[in-house]
Amino acid sequence: MDTAKKHLDNTIQEAVRDELDWTPEVNAAHIGVSAVNGAVTLSGEVDSYSERIAAKDAALRVEGVTAVADDITVNHKGKGKSDTDIAEAVANALAWTAVLTPGSVQAEVSNHVVVLSGTVDWNYQRQAARRAIEHLAGVGFVDSRIRLARRPTAADTAERIKNALIRNVEVDANSITVTTDGTEVLLGGSVRSWAEKKQAEQAAWASPNVTEVHNSIKIRPL
Repeated sequence: MDTAKKHLDNTIQEAVRDELDWTPEVNAAHIGVSAVNGAVTLSGEVDSYSERIAAKDAALRVEGVTAVADDITVNHKGKGKSDTDIAEAVANALAWTAVLTPGSVQAEVSNHVVVLSGTVDWNYQRQAARRAIEHLAGVGFVDSRIRLARRPTAADTAERIKNALIRNVEVDANSITVTTDGTEVLLGGSVRSWAEKKQAEQAAWASPNVTEVHNSIKIRPL
């Protein structure tokens, strides 16, 4: 690695450490950070799955980060939450999530891992189900296998998604490509940040004619 790239990676590594330290939900002292060509790896041990998520989100906020490898583990020793306790909490959380149709999402819990299944109409409902579970005490990982209901195809899906990107002030639509294959969408091109990449993906998921979004947008290096 040349000196300029090594210096940039050191700068990114230090910025991620600072952002972790600035994030109240995270105990930065327990998390290791390394960076290679803009790709950051987080390691260490945290007390909850929500802290693990907060650490990853913090790293993705840092300018110059192109990807994050999450090697953090969750330590539940002494937390006193059994799978039965977690299953009861998960069932209650799903029942109280307003955007979900009662009974549309089911959950199984094994060794602190929650597996979600079922069928919903929109991707935002899948996201809501996952978010409802991620911050529950005792949860070590959430594996979402929730499916989307079948959607009709539409010839103008790519055009409508592109128009949605153009309307979004946070997205440089000119740098993003949109192609479709039936109800599946492929996003390509490059953007300035991870946040912009996720905004583009959310715009694609808002289409009533999409059942899968493949986000291949690249983050431009500094």
